[in-house]
Amino acid sequence: MSPTSRVRESHMHKSVLLEGAIEALIHDRDGHYLDGTFGRGGHSREVLNRLSERGRLLAIDRDPEAIAAAAAIDDPRFHIERAPFSTLGDIAKRHGLHGQLSGVLLDIGVSSPQLDDGARGFSFLRDGPLDMRMDPDSGESAAQWLNHAKEADIASVFKTYGEERYAKRLARAVIERRSERPITHTRELAELLKTAHPAWEKGKHPATRAFQAMRIYLNDELGQLETALDEALEALAVGGRLVVISFHSLEDRIVKRFIRDKARGDMHLPRHMPVREDQLNKRLKAIGKAQRPGEAEVDANPRARSAVMRVAQKLA
Repeated sequence: MSPTSRVRESHMHKSVLLEGAIEALIHDRDGHYLDGTFGRGGHSREVLNRLSERGRLLAIDRDPEAIAAAAAIDDPRFHIERAPFSTLGDIAKRHGLHGQLSGVLLDIGVSSPQLDDGARGFSFLRDGPLDMRMDPDSGESAAQWLNHAKEADIASVFKTYGEERYAKRLARAVIERRSERPITHTRELAELLKTAHPAWEKGKHPATRAFQAMRIYLNDELGQLETALDEALEALAVGGRLVVISFHSLEDRIVKRFIRDKARGDMHLPRHMPVREDQLNKRLKAIGKAQRPGEAEVDANPRARSAVMRVAQKLA
């Protein structure tokens, strides 16, 4: 059985922007690639399908369920490690691939299987323990944090990471409820926030922004992303591709700014100093414009509607 046929197995989770991401990423079929967010392996499987016998794929995920799912891939070209993607530089070094990767793919945020499993505590639509940790063996759960954090800190998280207009009001509701009893389950919190929220958005659950905010904060998602982008740039070979798929404005803002700044190069030189273009130390070149899912993909997977993909190539 060839490596290509081995990875053509069924998997329920359909990765967002799958075809576009792989087309942008794979420019050398013999190259070495890194999938920093394996999830359930949709992107990884397609990468393997595109690579030659000499190609290699290194994958990373901090979710133990993702690591378990990866066991189904029986391919000598594939290796996965359990770790946050912010450590991708160290992992590439251990495998002798630092500065040699042909491409790095980052599919940011929570995966559909994580949302669909009530026991993981990510979703307000399914009741379960209020957890929200992408790595359930690390850090504190949402319930632990929510039941000891100061009111001002809760409001700050709701506002900063969820862009929740009524952050203070919702934080006050949390404090009042927890003075009566600990908040331990997702549906309990969702109903509390729903009742406290004074202005519901059409088509959006009133708890959406607060749940998103806690998840991002507890998993340090934005900090992880910023570190991972720097690590990816150094781990790539010259000519290597960086492909990033994000799902909300806070993430996309970080990715857009990173590519823009690295494409501009050194912009803080003394005024009037004569500098040639090749002296600006430009590290990246943006490839095309930001891409979004088409109507057909959004109809098939409504969670894809907010996805944005940006692609860049390493120059130096």
